[in-house]
Amino acid sequence: MEPIIVISILGGLILILLFTGAPFKPARYVGQVAIKLVIGALFLFFLNAAGNRYGIHVPINFATSAVSGFLGIPGLFALVAIQQWVM
Repeated sequence: MEPIIVISILGGLILILLFTGAPFKPARYVGQVAIKLVIGALFLFFLNAAGNRYGIHVPINFATSAVSGFLGIPGLFALVAIQQWVM
């Protein structure tokens, strides 16, 4: 599929959910998990941007986004500690 079609479909689904709300709980849980994953990826992006000066780099993937998204800032610090310890 063309990327513009996929983006349009996802945007349309998001707009429908915004106007109608999630009528059942599994959709709300899936939405909350997706939001936490995106927030975790943003945390990692800003960490890598700011930590570049100090040699800190944590790869952005599903596992690290999940840890930093669900655990927040302490999870982010734990990822940095694990990264420094392993490397």
